[in-house]
Amino acid sequence: MSIRVSHTHGEDVAVTAANGTEILRYVYRPDPEAFESRKPYAHPVRTLAGRTVTGYRPNDHRWHKGLQMTASHLSGQNFWGGNCYVHGQGYLALPERVGSMRHDGFCAFTVEDDRLAFTEDLTWVEHGGAAWAREVRDIAVHSVDEEAGAWTLDWSIRLTNVRDTPLAFGSPTTAGREMAGYTGLQWRGPRDFTGGTVFAPDTDADAGKLMGTQGPWLAFTTEHDEVDAHSTLVFAHAPENLDATTAIHESHWFVRSEPFPTVAFSWAFFEEFELPPGESFAYRYRLVVADGAWDRDRVAGHLEGLPW
Repeated sequence: MSIRVSHTHGEDVAVTAANGTEILRYVYRPDPEAFESRKPYAHPVRTLAGRTVTGYRPNDHRWHKGLQMTASHLSGQNFWGGNCYVHGQGYLALPERVGSMRHDGFCAFTVEDDRLAFTEDLTWVEHGGAAWAREVRDIAVHSVDEEAGAWTLDWSIRLTNVRDTPLAFGSPTTAGREMAGYTGLQWRGPRDFTGGTVFAPDTDADAGKLMGTQGPWLAFTTEHDEVDAHSTLVFAHAPENLDATTAIHESHWFVRSEPFPTVAFSWAFFEEFELPPGESFAYRYRLVVADGAWDRDRVAGHLEGLPW
């Protein structure tokens, strides 16, 4: 299926499928509230049938915005947004610790009949204004398949430390809160994903038991409010993410179905890791957005047809 791309310069990039459904809006003009960690995000994200599968500024966590790159604990700063977890004190409003990710421009932007691909340059800026990291982000929308009722979003990151000291990546769990290792690329679902079904390959574990586990992919299905319809999201790692010889650090799933729906590709769930000055790390991720309640076999089969 072909796509149409519209770019409102300085604000956002929108992708519309041939059937007229806007399936993705990537917003790079930051929201105004600094406490929410100003940075680009993808929202709304929709299935081909028009079901919205991302949430934006929910009343429980205003800094949750669709699909976004985050770092909850980074050398004492919070590039996630909102309250900071401090061991022994819980979550505290510490605005002086909340950083931001600045959009510096697009160094590549390609639109084909059935594919959008762009490369974005960003700078991670600590609260005081110092540049801590340079990011090269690649986004691609492709494999828009009307027969399968699905399309694919690829999101990759290459991050370089521009400080003269190491950058220490962690999470609330590395700071002392058990099984709360959220950081990295994070999805927040809308309310009707609450209580949805989460599953992974080769296990019958649900969301609670999958928290903190490892695996090549994770799927989340729900039945929507208002309409008689289901949607499925599939979160997948590129092979090198899980290869100990190529990944800078092990990845684990952060996943909740209740009390609110969220998934993160956590790169520092249980242990901190450091990025030395001038050094870089990279990860590649994939999100399949599908209509219907897919099962394990259908997810596996679809992913096999999407080579990296």
